[in-house]
Amino acid sequence: MVRCKTVLPLLALLLLPAQAQADVPEDDRTFILARADQYRPRLDAAALAIWNFAEPGFQEVRSTARLQEELRRAGFTVEAGVAGMPTAFIARYRTGPGPVIGLLAEFDALPGLSQRVSAERAPVAGGDYGHGCGHNLFGAASAGAAIAVKQWMDARGIKGEIRVYGSPAEEGGSGKVFLVRAGLMQDVDAMLHWHPSDHDSASQGRTLASISGRFRFTGTAAHAAMAPEQGRSALDGVQAMNLMVEMLREHVPQETRIHYIISDGGSAPNVVPEKAASYYYVRNPDQAELRSIFARVMEAAKGAAMGTGTRVSFEQSGGSFDILPNDTLGRVLYRNLAALPAPVRSAGEQAFIAAIEKTLPAPPRAEAQGAPTVEPYILGTLNSVSSDVGDVSYVTPTAGLGTQTWPEGTPAHSWQAVAASGQALGLDGADRAARALALSIADLFRTPALLAEAKAELARRRGADFRYVSLLGDQPPALDYRKKDR
Repeated sequence: MVRCKTVLPLLALLLLPAQAQADVPEDDRTFILARADQYRPRLDAAALAIWNFAEPGFQEVRSTARLQEELRRAGFTVEAGVAGMPTAFIARYRTGPGPVIGLLAEFDALPGLSQRVSAERAPVAGGDYGHGCGHNLFGAASAGAAIAVKQWMDARGIKGEIRVYGSPAEEGGSGKVFLVRAGLMQDVDAMLHWHPSDHDSASQGRTLASISGRFRFTGTAAHAAMAPEQGRSALDGVQAMNLMVEMLREHVPQETRIHYIISDGGSAPNVVPEKAASYYYVRNPDQAELRSIFARVMEAAKGAAMGTGTRVSFEQSGGSFDILPNDTLGRVLYRNLAALPAPVRSAGEQAFIAAIEKTLPAPPRAEAQGAPTVEPYILGTLNSVSSDVGDVSYVTPTAGLGTQTWPEGTPAHSWQAVAASGQALGLDGADRAARALALSIADLFRTPALLAEAKAELARRRGADFRYVSLLGDQPPALDYRKKDR
């Protein structure tokens, strides 16, 4: 979750109808919060276990097993290995005919962010991956919310189905896209999710659609000093492509984001590289514009290969839509998040926050000191991030929230976020998210008019002519996309 960058026209707000009001008895809310209290120790244990596993996308074997175990233990039926992804799962609990409410759960870690629970940079010996986006908290809290709702449904005789989607490889592998493409969300009436953050918010905005993958250049190896004329450097191809893409930046819409690494640059300076590769992300809020820009990146790759006497191929690993916001669901989440009491920070948490703040490039906002407050609700912001939640949001009404799991000002994908995600501050935020999600799901079960409004809003926003076509085409999941190039 990031702060808003660009506000879309206010007219989008004015066109929305008045929202139905949830009618949930106070004793229902008390019941759900009590069940969240009871589950808190297990939520903490699961989140910390997944934090320690720190597994790459599509390889989260122990992480997914832990979440599946929690849900089976609570009475859910779990279907594992769905949509061609061994670590994906769907957990269902059904009491009879009624609405189907879904929750998303993530659990993959990021490379290069190994970190101990410390306010100083301290990688784990022998480690590489770390939960710099807090997905250990994400998955555990979603499971906790579903379990609290399941117990409430049993106690109150609520008819319907609560469903958890275990979604692997959000960080570049687009796991949810394969779930959507397989039609596994077509019958969901509403989908909720959350994300760790440095602040509390339930605002609903757009994100950037994204295409990612590796460009692999192949040349001819030769002795770089004795026979350079016989060589054709694959690394020259990579560098030539990168230079042309840098020039391309001048001629794309300002919301576009293009970033890359050289994932394989050869083996030794005295050997003309036969193989080299770069790993690219290209993003834009408009899917058609994104396809056009990416076609130009592809042309740059072809030109680079032609000019350096090499060959190039592209292996796509990710491709996701922008997120289509749903104001109806967003306001439900906001009401429930804002109604929760502010957390009380322990002395240890306060000391950790103060120590982390000293490592950040910019001081936190003055108003951020002390307990977090929920930011005012805003609809229509453009956030410069991408998520495979985008595809979900085009096939079923979808909304999310964020809670403070890191000190104010902490960037996602940082060692500071990893450290916070493995201790009390992160766990408190996850528990807060689980409570807000569970209460919001109860609202939706109790108030069918909200679901009807959310569906009508989705239909308006995506347009009558919309037909879902994945940015990944028909390719299978790239289960080895985190494998090193060399």
